[in-house]
Amino acid sequence: MSKLPYTARNDHMFKRIFGDSRDVSDLTAFLQATLDLPDEDYEEVTIVDPKLHPERPDDKWGVLDVLVRLRTGKMVDIEIQVCDRPDLRERAVFYLARMVSSQIGAGEDYDHIKRTISILITDFVLVTDSASYHNSYMLRDARTGSQFTDLLEIVTLELPKLPKNPDGSKMWPWLKFIDTDEREELLMLPEKNPQLKHAVGKLMELTADEREQMLAEAREKGRRDIAAMLKGARIE
Repeated sequence: MSKLPYTARNDHMFKRIFGDSRDVSDLTAFLQATLDLPDEDYEEVTIVDPKLHPERPDDKWGVLDVLVRLRTGKMVDIEIQVCDRPDLRERAVFYLARMVSSQIGAGEDYDHIKRTISILITDFVLVTDSASYHNSYMLRDARTGSQFTDLLEIVTLELPKLPKNPDGSKMWPWLKFIDTDEREELLMLPEKNPQLKHAVGKLMELTADEREQMLAEAREKGRRDIAAMLKGARIE
């Protein structure tokens, strides 16, 4: 089997496929397969500015991979993370909190806050106490399991845990699409999963474009630099 030069795990390719505001069909299908939300939420899917602007001069800036507003006002952040960052959990909570606080301005009521969801797709094992590749975390009582609110949710999708063969879930084909680097395997996915036909075609088109390859390589170089930096920090 021949390998693709770049997969949808590449940050640039991921954003070009799922972050294109001109065509949100692939993004919508991915969200429908991943999240348990009412159909009305997907009647309008809008990609918004991924920059989380600081509220004070000394606040941190945040840049998300793909930030989405659904018809009912719910906010969804989708992140693809290839490098195993030791601060990923804290970073995810920070971004989620910033997404919540950015929804209301001075003098507005707290009931303006809509459900906020962060989807973390990782190319490494993040959750070590669960064998499942799909986990969902909300605010619940640790003893009784009683849910305090559904306003905050973090969804983890771990590619290394993905079964080799389909498991019957709607998520599996999409995660396989993101994970695989085998050209023939990728081209066969739409045969049993027609909803992936457009996304597969777009990835094949992008990987054949010299300019897109240059941009993807720049992202890949940045990833390698970060990985080397993190490895050096761990050694120290």
